[in-house]
Amino acid sequence: MKRLLGYLRKNLKETILAPLFKMLEASFELAIPLVVARMIDVGIGSRDTRYILKMGGLMILLGIIGFISALTAQYFAAKAAVTAGTSMRNDLFGHIGTLSYREIDTAGTSTLITRMTSDINQVQNGVNMFLRLFLRSPFVVLGAMVMAFTVDTKTALSFALAIPVLFAVIFVILLVSMPLYQKVQKQLDRVLLKTRENLLGVRVVRAFNRQKDEMESFDQENAGLYRKQVFVGKISALLNPLTYIIINLGIVAILWIGGDQVFAGRLSQGQVIALINYMSQILVELIKLANLIILMSRAAASLKRVNNVFDMHSTLRDGSQPFTSEGGARISFHGVSFTYAGAKEPSLSNITFTAEPGQTIGIIGGTGSGKTTLVNLIPRFYDTTGGTVTVNGRDVRQYQFDSLREHIGVVPQKAALFRGTLRTNLLWGKEDATDAEIYEALDAAQAREFVDHKQQGLGLLIDQGGRNLSGGQKQRLTIARALVRRPSVLILDDSASALDFATDARLRKAIRETTGKTTVFLVSQRVATIKNADQILVLDDGRLAGIGTHKALLNSCGVYREICESQLTPKEVAADAQ
Repeated sequence: MKRLLGYLRKNLKETILAPLFKMLEASFELAIPLVVARMIDVGIGSRDTRYILKMGGLMILLGIIGFISALTAQYFAAKAAVTAGTSMRNDLFGHIGTLSYREIDTAGTSTLITRMTSDINQVQNGVNMFLRLFLRSPFVVLGAMVMAFTVDTKTALSFALAIPVLFAVIFVILLVSMPLYQKVQKQLDRVLLKTRENLLGVRVVRAFNRQKDEMESFDQENAGLYRKQVFVGKISALLNPLTYIIINLGIVAILWIGGDQVFAGRLSQGQVIALINYMSQILVELIKLANLIILMSRAAASLKRVNNVFDMHSTLRDGSQPFTSEGGARISFHGVSFTYAGAKEPSLSNITFTAEPGQTIGIIGGTGSGKTTLVNLIPRFYDTTGGTVTVNGRDVRQYQFDSLREHIGVVPQKAALFRGTLRTNLLWGKEDATDAEIYEALDAAQAREFVDHKQQGLGLLIDQGGRNLSGGQKQRLTIARALVRRPSVLILDDSASALDFATDARLRKAIRETTGKTTVFLVSQRVATIKNADQILVLDDGRLAGIGTHKALLNSCGVYREICESQLTPKEVAADAQ
């Protein structure tokens, strides 16, 4: 709540004026039953048409002023709520950007998206309605009761009995419904997660003909959301009938007691009508208040979920030392171990090696052997849980994030391109890169040919995720994006898997010729891709099974020889081992 108040302080004027104008509207509304009473008792009672028209004009005037006040209040409330929601959403997006991979993995992508969209929208709607009704509804309820007692104390006793009963009913229903709304939001997370998985893996689902199974699985999650929403909706729906019953019993009591008072001459007909109007006003406002409290309970649950993300902080701490490098960088792993959050077994265990500037380090191993995990430790996407990683003799944790990562080019396993032109995508690598530098990177990445073929140059439009490009084209563009910054360390994480062998060979040759002193880490499943590396690291279930050149490993490492024998002919293996 403290965080939300901080956002509302940025629009303090609107936050204050919105409820004040609503109270002004309510004041005019409370005056109308008295005007109606005078119209009945004086105008209709004495058949004074002029007086009836005069009171009718006064009612219209009060209605117009109240309407203008309501519009003004709703404008200020909407402005304060939307501005607060926008600022919170921007800050949450920025905060998520500061989280490390560990926190993002723990929270889950679908959960973070829900927090930033659905949950903040709930908070925004809650703030809007709160500013409009949190003073108006109690003011009208208490004001109507006070005005009723000024009309007739005996008849108004029904107000004093009905209002506490109504509040008790509202409190009990809210006490039950608030935790249920939190469960509804959690189930919504599960539905969004299932939806996201299916949209991202739609090709896999179709390839294995699992559409029916996935539809059934989604139906189960969606049915769970449906059941929870219907259950909490039924409980919340009790508010209206119960409040109507209590208020109508109050009106019956007014007519009963008021009728006796009129018959005895102690109360006029207009005063009874005024009392009934005040009871009706209380009915309307209590229904509004009940709906407001339900909305606020949902907003409070959403705000708590948003605050949980704000309260998450990166486990990585920025270093104080700037990273400077001329050419390549010397990378050393000293007894490095790493375990993912929540995992029982380490993904890497006791990894030790050194990569000199200008060297190419090949990394190979079976699926899940820890290849990607290892290279992710260099730019500090994760921190080691044991041992140290040093760059140019200094612990990588001592370097500033921005300074270190400016000198590292990373090409991830999954090619990631953004909606825009080819130029804007490659400028991610270097903001001030010239067209000549971009074309040089495209040449090295073997992407120039297909770019020229499309005849749009650097203005080539790229859809979100590169959907209008093939897998190989996307990979080559992501490699070009990394090369355009001329990094000291280049990490190619299985980034040529979609390329044919000829293109892959030309790519590796171009990288050797253009990178110079750059330290290159080449992660691949292909022996042909890494066989000419200066050093090859062979990983097996997170452990370093062997390190050396292609020839040395063939003669000394059984794991590496087994991989080679599965990809190369016996003649090639025998020739390489000699």
